[in-house]
Amino acid sequence: MTTYLLAGGGTAGHVNPLLALADRIRGREADAEIVVLGTKEGLEARLVPERGYELSTIARLPFPRRPNGYALTFPAKYVGAIREVRELIRDRGVDVVVGFGGYASAPAYRAAAKEGIPSVIHEANAKPGMANKLGARSTEFVGVTFADTPIAHARVTGMPLRPEIEELDLAALRGEARAHFGFDPDRPTLLVTGGSLGARAINRGISGSAKAIVDAGVQVLHVWGGLTEIEDPEVAGYTVIEYCDRMDLAFAACDLAISRAGSTTVSELSGLGVPAVFVPLSHGNGEQRANAAGVVAAGGALIVDDSELTPEWVTGTLLPLITDRERLSAMSERARRSGSLDGTARLYDLVREALAAG
Repeated sequence: MTTYLLAGGGTAGHVNPLLALADRIRGREADAEIVVLGTKEGLEARLVPERGYELSTIARLPFPRRPNGYALTFPAKYVGAIREVRELIRDRGVDVVVGFGGYASAPAYRAAAKEGIPSVIHEANAKPGMANKLGARSTEFVGVTFADTPIAHARVTGMPLRPEIEELDLAALRGEARAHFGFDPDRPTLLVTGGSLGARAINRGISGSAKAIVDAGVQVLHVWGGLTEIEDPEVAGYTVIEYCDRMDLAFAACDLAISRAGSTTVSELSGLGVPAVFVPLSHGNGEQRANAAGVVAAGGALIVDDSELTPEWVTGTLLPLITDRERLSAMSERARRSGSLDGTARLYDLVREALAAG
């Protein structure tokens, strides 16, 4: 029997691949023990127990970015967190630590090294976070979603994805998917989404041209998200919903997607071969633009900035693209070649390799 400590959390980008790996382990090893290490503040506090996994928490300890009172107390708190994780490793007989970044990962990597057990890192983004960059110095087993991710010992495993995405047959499901949303089975279909919280620039930039889009013969599924109040343009053929609990059907229904460029979204759309227009977040460290760079370079997607989502862009770029079936077909094939749907299996294999190496 193997005991796994899966560390990470904070955001969906850390929690979802962690849970995908946990599900893979549970499906392959009936007697395995899985403990998840996170914080009380992150999404893992809700999502991990909901999925049926044990959650152990430590204090949320961001790395200090400037000299201040917190920076003075950080070293002692960090050492204390490492001590807690070491005790957990010993108490539960943990055989391997697998980290996904986030506040819980850094002390977990250090604790694994001190306890003499292997650690494995998965970096979801093209620009790695600090915890993973530091942790990668002490392990050879580092999986990355995107090629050319600047982190030590990187091996491309792809992104661990939900089974319903990995097993999705777009062509077989398309008729059912369009019927689910009340769409015409034969009209070009556009999916617009900014993620679970929405994206104001995407929401307003596209919905403001709702009539022009529909008049061009295109039907739209716009998943508005929860960041801003829903503003339905009330144009027949332009469907606005706040949330979508069947994104598998949304992907199957569409010919083209417009979305942010989070690592999971880029991986899902690319792996499935869905042509996309990525609109990266304009703030942060530029990781979303980097996430999309590979599939854009391959010809499977376009990239535009928030400020470009104008009526002129819709009529001059978007509508000629979504009504060009031949071009969309070529983009679909290029996207599929640049992505993968086996990230969970490949990361699991890397973990088993780390265990065998000892």
